[in-house]
Amino acid sequence: MKNEFHIIVSNLNVFYGREQALKDINVKIPDKKITAIIGPSGCGKSTLLKSFNRLIDMTEGVRVSGKILVDGENILDPKAEVTHIRKKMGLLSQNPYPLPMSIYDNVAYGPRLHGIKDKRKLDEIVEHYLKETSLWSEVKNRLRSPASKLSIGQQQRLCLARGLAVKPVIILGDEPTSALDPKSSQAIEEKFIKLKDEYTIVIVTHILRQAKRLADYVIFLYLGQLIEHGNASDIFENPKMEMTKDYIKGTIS
Repeated sequence: MKNEFHIIVSNLNVFYGREQALKDINVKIPDKKITAIIGPSGCGKSTLLKSFNRLIDMTEGVRVSGKILVDGENILDPKAEVTHIRKKMGLLSQNPYPLPMSIYDNVAYGPRLHGIKDKRKLDEIVEHYLKETSLWSEVKNRLRSPASKLSIGQQQRLCLARGLAVKPVIILGDEPTSALDPKSSQAIEEKFIKLKDEYTIVIVTHILRQAKRLADYVIFLYLGQLIEHGNASDIFENPKMEMTKDYIKGTIS
């Protein structure tokens, strides 16, 4: 039986040089739910998210201690295989970054990288994940066109399709709708709600309304510290900590 918690964070500390960005974080993130990490700018939200796929490693001068267990594996272990870890994670960034190639090749890129060469199989994968992200009907007649020609909202859904095509088990979103218009934002939100039946989803958002719409579970960070976490209904309707109450009311930012 699979553990009800997909990611378990234990005593996580992150330093950028002398500055401590995360301070002794302990939290369990539930499987097949949407978890929203909330808090004001500079509180460590993106740092926590990037720790889950080891993108934090790419920051010069970073030091990390503690454990992050994903499916029982400590991904912060020096012996952990980073490529294997990142294959488990589909990442949507704040701004979409389609690869400088066709729509088709964007989705096929990951599967090809992992050894799939058969054209019929690749065709099936591309169609499946473009349908999964509600993009197929919009692009099926121009699959060989540059991905850069798509609208920003379409590019973000393409990036989601590209991430899903490598069959991750976790989807990470770092302010995934902040660069999108309201209609495109709604499309991404609706897709997350459908995808949570199959994936653990963790998003960073500074929009409390979005967290209320989407989240099953909430993590509230402030100045690198974990102030409160729990079921979304409890956090938004009956927070235990005064700081959480103040942030939700908008009296601290």
